[in-house]
Amino acid sequence: MAKRINFGRLEDVLPIPDLIGLQIDSYRDFLQKDVSPEQRANSGMQEVFNEIFPIESFDKHMSIEFVSYTLGDPKIDVIDCIKDGKTYSAPLYVDFVVKSNGAEIPERVFLGDMPMMTDGGTFIINGAERVIISQLHRSPGICFERTRHSNGKMLYSYRIIPDRGSWMEVQFDTNDNIYIYLDRRRRRRKFLITTFMRAIGYETNKDILGQGYQIESYTVAQLLKEKDLASLYTVDDVIGENDVVLLEELKPMTEKALQLLQENGVKKVELVRIPDGANYLINCLTRDPARNGEEALKEIYRKMRPGDPPNLNNAKLLIKRLFFDTKRYDLGAVGRYKINERLNLDLPLTARSLAPEDLMFATMELIKLRHSGGAVDDIDHLGSRRVRT
Repeated sequence: MAKRINFGRLEDVLPIPDLIGLQIDSYRDFLQKDVSPEQRANSGMQEVFNEIFPIESFDKHMSIEFVSYTLGDPKIDVIDCIKDGKTYSAPLYVDFVVKSNGAEIPERVFLGDMPMMTDGGTFIINGAERVIISQLHRSPGICFERTRHSNGKMLYSYRIIPDRGSWMEVQFDTNDNIYIYLDRRRRRRKFLITTFMRAIGYETNKDILGQGYQIESYTVAQLLKEKDLASLYTVDDVIGENDVVLLEELKPMTEKALQLLQENGVKKVELVRIPDGANYLINCLTRDPARNGEEALKEIYRKMRPGDPPNLNNAKLLIKRLFFDTKRYDLGAVGRYKINERLNLDLPLTARSLAPEDLMFATMELIKLRHSGGAVDDIDHLGSRRVRT
């Protein structure tokens, strides 16, 4: 920071901060010019190269791997660049290793000239001094919101905002079904949340309901003593003798159902306890056209790619590319931290793609907000915004 000379008679109450230090430090951390290649952190330009490379051929017989990069010294100083209308820049060299049929060939490539920042936090482009304005944008993470429908009903929703990749929005509709929107531009591409859960690993009713509610095996004697019988739902079909379905899945227990179990000699039945009025997941599972992971993947692919015949492998690749491929989807360290904090998760900050737990815990939090109320997030609050340098 340059030394300031004060010609005034009044003394400063507080020292004037280094207002351009943010720009200079940010660009220095981006380039890591003075750090040896072995000690560079995986951020800035180093992270960009690591994301792109290695590049492999289609048959996997040849690949190009990134080793390190080197920044030379500027050929022209700042004053001469301004005087002669030149760009203040330094040459960028990158070391690669080309692997082909077991042979390794090192190569150093000149990629171009990298604009360099002056001590005043500016760039010299064709003799003109220019600055980069920091952008205030929505912080990556998760945001719970509520909006009032035209019929007066309050609709709760949440959005997962990545640093790079597709936004994901999950919202209640007026009939209290939970839908997920995978494309902001085409909101008609929506699915029941349980369909998407089956596609990402929660295939059975037990997998989905067991994450947020307690599933236990009850004997008929225990059920006879149960005071709140209507809060218990069947998880799967209850099968009697000769493979006869006695009770259908996802139905509430009643006195008549209990009598049917006694008559057929059923000793134990697996039930899930759901608080009164909070059966939103049960409603979604009942309406869900998919019954397992394969059907869910095909259902999603059918709507996302209406012209193509649904294929299981293509459907898996589509879901992976959208949310689980680190090269296409990145929450960023900030996004992962904010999701962990909001949902009480303990995933490492290096897990920067979406995890199935994120969606499940966020959906359970959404159901809790809808059922019992609670504080939602303000997307316009400065705590939900971030300076992008």
